[in-house]
Amino acid sequence: MDSLGSLNAFVQAAETRSFTAAGRNLGVSSSAIGKAIARLEERLGVRLFHRSTRTITLTPEGSLFLERCRRIFCEIEAAELELAQTREAPRGRLRVSMPVAGMLMMPTVSAFMRAYPDIELDLDFTDRLVDVIEEGFDGVVRAGEIHDSRLMARVLGTFRLILVGAPDYFARRGTPRKPEDLKSHACLQHRFDSTGKLERWPLRKSRNKELELPSAAVVNTIEPLIYMAEQGLGIACLPDFALRRQLAQGTLVTVLDSHLEHEGTFRMLWPSSRYLSPKLRVFVDFMAKHLFAA
Repeated sequence: MDSLGSLNAFVQAAETRSFTAAGRNLGVSSSAIGKAIARLEERLGVRLFHRSTRTITLTPEGSLFLERCRRIFCEIEAAELELAQTREAPRGRLRVSMPVAGMLMMPTVSAFMRAYPDIELDLDFTDRLVDVIEEGFDGVVRAGEIHDSRLMARVLGTFRLILVGAPDYFARRGTPRKPEDLKSHACLQHRFDSTGKLERWPLRKSRNKELELPSAAVVNTIEPLIYMAEQGLGIACLPDFALRRQLAQGTLVTVLDSHLEHEGTFRMLWPSSRYLSPKLRVFVDFMAKHLFAA
């Protein structure tokens, strides 16, 4: 930066043909300009100006150097302008890993794409624990607590798992009033693709035992569970943020709310060693603002 300051002092002096005027433009004394140029000449090993008591003029070496310095400052100005434009309209490829349940976030993701058409999203949906840094992701969205000192995190919002079914299903099969009643119902269950294990329904334990639920269907993605529940085929345990439309329209209703204990958190994670790029910053801000908005 000291070298850049000396170059700026040289360009100002060369263009104004005056140490005094250069100092005035830069807010320093004429002697400071003279000393900066003297240090620059000493470092370069050439004389840049012919000096007299009244004027300064460029030497041939000084004229050559001035053209190069002008190009340097033009490049700096162009870089600053480009960065400013990037801040105003982020662009480029953004690689993000999302959980399989992230498919239910697509309305928010689609709204982001419409708001930032110059950003190319490269989305990878998986429940496995990806290595953000080694696999080259700009960021990941995950639920639960994350313990990795290499990562920065921001909370996108919280959600609850709820039990839902279609009104006509409950009209036919009855509405469960306590967790034990689920044993006589068609339970639509989710299996984690990464582990092969069934997702536990967040029911408070009855008599210190965890209920073993019957399975009418088991699937490894959530969208079929929503569809089957709406079709009146059984009861499903699903995240509340994915069911706003169905609950508002009455195609699904909740049961056993007072017997559930669950709160999950979605976080955006990115490598702490990397600068938070404008494109990632706007994605994080947008998801945090809109993902769980009412």
